[in-house]
Amino acid sequence: MERSESTAASSLREMIREEVISEHAKERSSVTVRVPATSANMGPGFDCLGMALNIWSEVTISRADKFEIEYEGEGEEQVPCDESNLLVTGVKAAFAAAGKPLPLLRYHCVNRIPYARGMGSSSAAIVAGLIGGLVLAGHRLPCWGSEALLQLACSIEGHPDNVAPVIYGGCQLGIHNGERWQSERVHLPSGIQVVLFIPDFIGKTSDARGVLAPTVTRKEAVFNIGRVAWLINALTRGNLDNLKAGCQDALHQPQRAATVYKYLDPMVEAAIGAGACAAYLSGAGPTVAAITSGASGDIFTQREAERVDKQVAEAMVAEAKRAGVNGKVYITNPVESGAYVVSAEPAFSMGIIKYQGAV
Repeated sequence: MERSESTAASSLREMIREEVISEHAKERSSVTVRVPATSANMGPGFDCLGMALNIWSEVTISRADKFEIEYEGEGEEQVPCDESNLLVTGVKAAFAAAGKPLPLLRYHCVNRIPYARGMGSSSAAIVAGLIGGLVLAGHRLPCWGSEALLQLACSIEGHPDNVAPVIYGGCQLGIHNGERWQSERVHLPSGIQVVLFIPDFIGKTSDARGVLAPTVTRKEAVFNIGRVAWLINALTRGNLDNLKAGCQDALHQPQRAATVYKYLDPMVEAAIGAGACAAYLSGAGPTVAAITSGASGDIFTQREAERVDKQVAEAMVAEAKRAGVNGKVYITNPVESGAYVVSAEPAFSMGIIKYQGAV
């Protein structure tokens, strides 16, 4: 999906401006935003279903005398440090929505989300840029009903499966209703963990989409309709035994497994064989995600004998070695909170009114 700040500006600027609260916030000189990683599609939920993960990147955007981008951490050698960066795209869209000229800015990103690995690094950058830009511009969006931030993010990304959980946290089911984008939270059972095998190589979304068939059969469509309904029912009811069938897919995983990610099917089978409830290709890949169960609370306080995440991780690594794929494993969990402002200058807190973290 081609992303462009001009799309956001042209299609949504007037709509957003009409919905802006009449009170405009003070322009700010600096803002720091935290954004979570995401795992989208989750099997059959192609372009519409995704969940936020407890892996966070932190972005600071400051007014400056010259344009500058600095990256630390994941992808620092690959991320473009020019105006094509999606962080800049988000900021441009925010200032366009505010009807204000874009100033010179310095961007500093501590990136913990693996870059171009199917874990929502692009969507995290877009949302961080949008939120940061809106704060700097002193532009407030309505909180209820219109979901204006979601409209801006989807106009850049093209679909809600990653940007919605970045914004709202948790598991999100998103659609376009013919007029605007909408997203609703899907309940997640407490205590589930996510084991991620992250290959060393970059996965391009354009390549992963390029192998997909332009049309699908009625049988394939019916298969996915049933599976995504089954998956959401399993999640909301906490029926982990049904997750395996719920994460099956006919629209994108078989094609990608047959061409660009030939390790996918064996790794899914290995993860489930080692005790995972389900496994699937995260986003457009190359990362493979496995869902495991355990008691709620921090995993480091739980008995290892009562958890299977480590043995699932070992099984995924063993299968990767058989396929000649190098990579690493993250064990994390879904997170119910989405992107948030860590700090701003001048601060929002004043006098006896203190926001969380004294923002």
